[in-house]
Amino acid sequence: MKKQQHTYHFKGTLKLESGKSIQDFNLAYTTIGELSAEKDNAVWIFHGMTANSDPSDWWPGMVGEGKFFNPEQFFIICVNMPGSCYGSTGPLEINPATQKPYLHSFPFFSSLDMVNAFDALRKHLGIEKIFLGIGASMGGQQLLSWSTQQPDLFKFIVPIATNAFHSPWGKAFNASQRMCIENDSTWSQENEQAGMEGMKVARSVALISYRHYETYDQTQQDADKAIENTRSESYQRYQGEKLAKRFNAISYYMLTKSMDSHHLGRGILEAEEMLAKINSKTLIIGISSDLLFPVKEQQFLAAHIPGARLEVIDSIYGHDGFLLENDRITSLLNDLIK
Repeated sequence: MKKQQHTYHFKGTLKLESGKSIQDFNLAYTTIGELSAEKDNAVWIFHGMTANSDPSDWWPGMVGEGKFFNPEQFFIICVNMPGSCYGSTGPLEINPATQKPYLHSFPFFSSLDMVNAFDALRKHLGIEKIFLGIGASMGGQQLLSWSTQQPDLFKFIVPIATNAFHSPWGKAFNASQRMCIENDSTWSQENEQAGMEGMKVARSVALISYRHYETYDQTQQDADKAIENTRSESYQRYQGEKLAKRFNAISYYMLTKSMDSHHLGRGILEAEEMLAKINSKTLIIGISSDLLFPVKEQQFLAAHIPGARLEVIDSIYGHDGFLLENDRITSLLNDLIK
């Protein structure tokens, strides 16, 4: 499997939806496989909020030899979203204007800002048409933003467990997570470790939205009928500690703001009108038990994207079902491209 890590250096100024701008940014990205001579086998995978640019790492059931996204067939591209801490420009990177890390002053990117950055990379790679774009959750938001801005860019698109605009419910979860970080006494400190204990609590809050009652009921039962130190509590603490070993609280904080800002209807046209512009053959996938991006949000997409097909996967895993229901997703993708 030919896998390579790259960094694209954008020189110039990118204006952001917030009214701010960013100068000379980097995009870390991974390619797996080789671009065909006709440049017609590109697959663009959009990752979730705390994932990296290597989809074979966080989506091993879908990407790799013998899997649906087989590098012998496809040229797979995945870009680390701006604001993250996995190589693309984010809060820990140097601000060219000050020669110091951005930290709390990093200007968050909306989903539209992110795909404007991605499009510069696409042009750099010389790709005129993308065979298939796929993304779930925050990655799906980016996929939809790009598809509405360039309706003919993707032959196929597969938005999974995502939406046209982030809901008040989703924003409330993100606000609560930011409050956890803000209440960490270190959050006001100007260093890269600011807010890390708060992020552990924030992750615990997030997990409740990512999973479902049935997920915990089947995986965190206390066989010994414990009075205290329950499996659920241990699991919540473990997941916070696990994230703190690989992620950064300032990035986490900024990316929740990025998700909250997602709205395809910001501007002249409403979200329904923007979705109607999409010309790609579209498969929308929902997860029956998803609490964070409920199926009604995918139904809205299917109602307004011309010719879109909606499939709902029955799963106990909630929003995280998109990472786990690989056999069902593979079957749906095979049907789509056939």
